[in-house]
Amino acid sequence: MTRFSTRAILAATRSPEVNQVPSAIPIYQAAAFSTGDAAELGDVLTGARPGYAYSRIDNPTTAALGDAVADLEGAEAGLAFASGMAAIHAAILSTVRAGQTIVATQAVYGTTRDLLVRVLAGLGIATEFVDPTDLAAVDAALVRAGAPVLYVETISNPTLVVSDIAALAAAAHRRGALLLVDNTFASPYACRPIERGADLVMHSATKYLSGHADALAGVVVGGRERVDALRPILVDAGGALAPLAAFLVLRGLPTLALRMERHSESALELATWLQDQDNVERVYYPGLPGDPGHAVAVRQLDVFGGMLAFELSGGRDAGRAFLDAMRIAERTASLGAVRTITTHPPSTTHRQLDSAALAASGIAPGLLRCSVGLEDVEDLREDFERGLVAARAAEGAGSA
Repeated sequence: MTRFSTRAILAATRSPEVNQVPSAIPIYQAAAFSTGDAAELGDVLTGARPGYAYSRIDNPTTAALGDAVADLEGAEAGLAFASGMAAIHAAILSTVRAGQTIVATQAVYGTTRDLLVRVLAGLGIATEFVDPTDLAAVDAALVRAGAPVLYVETISNPTLVVSDIAALAAAAHRRGALLLVDNTFASPYACRPIERGADLVMHSATKYLSGHADALAGVVVGGRERVDALRPILVDAGGALAPLAAFLVLRGLPTLALRMERHSESALELATWLQDQDNVERVYYPGLPGDPGHAVAVRQLDVFGGMLAFELSGGRDAGRAFLDAMRIAERTASLGAVRTITTHPPSTTHRQLDSAALAASGIAPGLLRCSVGLEDVEDLREDFERGLVAARAAEGAGSA
């Protein structure tokens, strides 16, 4: 008979027999999976047979998340990562080599821009930034750079530029390039870039896919061969997603449609109201008929999304006063959650950019970005009014 410590270990690690299908994907909170013999372990590790051996390589819960998002996006395969940036990093590295140049949208998330101009530049990968709405400029950049990749965001962070995915896919493929799309701001409910010709689509699953601000995760979807090319980067660079985080994102997916409908309805109502406020110089929201991206948005998006941005006439001081006066919205740098979140991009999400880079990206000093949550829109409008009153007072004090 085995001794106590041995029995304790064996008893606590013995898997229960389950003959029924669970109503939720189980959390396989295990670093490793035991095999029947050495041959099976070798076959699983080399991919000769399906299975699991080590969660840095693969895990059932995280695999389920990748498959689920691929299904929602209309893609053949998906792979989950520890964060959205890990997903973007792997997607780019799987398609670009040292000495090559990426063509990327000028309006891009600040950390993505930092990845391109600092991290990847150090590996000998250059980036040329273009306006994605200028197809002639995009084509010229692809030809000039001989770029293997065109990188865009469906709806850009933070100025909500809407990229015409079908047109950009055609432009990229005509020049022998792949189209990589960050679909975080839209979500698969609003837009499915794979269906419009994109080759790889990335998500910060931390945002709308999860929806509850309690998990960090990223996902890449696309054709099976292209997604398989990401796996060595995931495994060797250590970007594995924790099973609990995968479970939390999976929990959020069934309500994605309901949440996106509510986010979008409230965002459109707030954007329409903000247009009429005297100290708001400009509102960025693709659902507004006067927005530069409205025509593309109507053609491409099933809903206009929960993200909006607006410029205050008083600049940074007015923006700071607006944020500090709010009582419902959270002041933080994330998005896509049930709570409304407001932020000042020049000092948070795009803090890496200097004044020239901010101006080139169309980010004004007084720009505020808002992720509209699921609260009652009347309460949000009252909260925004508090912010605008404070912003007017700050602008008046500055003028004096």
